Amino acid sequence: MYDIKWIRDNSDAFDAALARRGLAPHSADILKIDEERRTLIQTLQDAQTKRNSASKEIGKAKASGDEAAAQKLMDEVAQAKSTIQSGEEQQREIDARLREALSTLPNAPLDDVPAGEDESDNIEVRTWGEKPSLSFSPKQHFELGEDLGLMDFDTAAKLSGARFVVLKGALARMERAIAAFMLDIHTGPEKDGLGGYQEMLPPAIVWDETMYGTGQLPKFADDLFQVQGFELDRDEFERLSKKYPEIQDEYGVLAWFDLIMAATYDDKNIIDKSLKLIEQSVDEEDRESVRNLTSGFKRWLIPTAEVPLTNMVRESIVEEGDLPMRMTAWTPCFRAEAGSAGRDTRGMIRQHQFSKVELVSITTQDQSLDELERMTGCAEEVLKRLELPYRTVVLCIGDMGFGARKTYDIEVWLPGQDMYREISSCSVCGDFQARRMNARYRAKDDPKDIRYVHTLNGSGLAVGRTMIAIMENYQNDDGSITVPEALRPYMGGLETIAAG
Repeated sequence: MYDIKWIRDNSDAFDAALARRGLAPHSADILKIDEERRTLIQTLQDAQTKRNSASKEIGKAKASGDEAAAQKLMDEVAQAKSTIQSGEEQQREIDARLREALSTLPNAPLDDVPAGEDESDNIEVRTWGEKPSLSFSPKQHFELGEDLGLMDFDTAAKLSGARFVVLKGALARMERAIAAFMLDIHTGPEKDGLGGYQEMLPPAIVWDETMYGTGQLPKFADDLFQVQGFELDRDEFERLSKKYPEIQDEYGVLAWFDLIMAATYDDKNIIDKSLKLIEQSVDEEDRESVRNLTSGFKRWLIPTAEVPLTNMVRESIVEEGDLPMRMTAWTPCFRAEAGSAGRDTRGMIRQHQFSKVELVSITTQDQSLDELERMTGCAEEVLKRLELPYRTVVLCIGDMGFGARKTYDIEVWLPGQDMYREISSCSVCGDFQARRMNARYRAKDDPKDIRYVHTLNGSGLAVGRTMIAIMENYQNDDGSITVPEALRPYMGGLETIAAG
């Protein structure tokens, strides 16, 4: 998210950054909302000052016996209070408009990110390894897996629909082995630009706010899976009803509870509206409780461990001396693949459910660009140890993700497809996500200097795609698959996966 103060002072630069993203200028519209907000805030401050001043004078007027003056002052207080109440509601509406306007705009690319419209404009920066020279026509991974009887798409479709798979036997074990192999590399001793990540096991279900913090919401809601379960506490509803009888009378809190229990996702807007009404009627100390009562409508399956890991520092201030903070996690990931109709419909390349080892770094403003190079090197190291040929490309602006300022894609060679395919994206986001999360750090040399952290994320690697690469690069003429030497200790010493 952009800093509104920066946009005020640098509107031309802001529009120029959006133009590089292929977007029309937005500064005029955003600053119009901002000006409306600032004018309203001044009106509220004036009304508050007037109310405070009149309130002090009421006592003096009554003490002097001037009831007329006292009544006039009380009318002024009532008028100021009415202005404040209506103004605060208007401010909430304007704040929401401003937040929506800012939260749907992509991050500004760094100056050295190449121009371009799609993946054909990405620039190769290095290659590694020799493509295997096979004496036979190579098969794709799904052909190998189905012939071995270890990759079952039909049963998965019966269970869950398209874009799922059931792995069996040695391939199921290989998925687990690859993840453990990657985690051991990333969590090893920090040396030569490798290791030093702390392993985490975060939740796979998160709040709206967590998704918002890393930029998945609101823009990419269609590509996410939402959880529709509920964990509601009727006792808490009853407590609120007793403490605030006007809510019970006006909004029917217990009836509202029953509505939620029977609700579907289509009722979400109605319930959200009711929630806002109740939030406005309770004390500050109870508002979080009210929000939690509808938590079932505000949870999502994570599309990547980037989401929970990056949000570990949300709404917090860390010490500069504790940065960089490096975290890694192996988690299931869930994506609706809303925009991929007709693409990679066979096999495991593009699944609704997959697993990934994610790398996340939280850094100072000065560390982030070096950290991007380091993170990319950590992801590449996995492929080197597995002896899988790959190339690294810097993405052009048109192919770069919403929250990124610069991205390296690592693409592994797949003989069955006779092409390189993405297996990792490593991105630096600057303070774009940090502003959404309010994640900051305290400068070492000045405790009063509070700055936004910089965030980075990368796949280290996508586990399923790594298995695909192993299967295709290590396939044999008889349909068997040689297990890479580096992976054999994780596979119980197994050297070859064969039928039967």
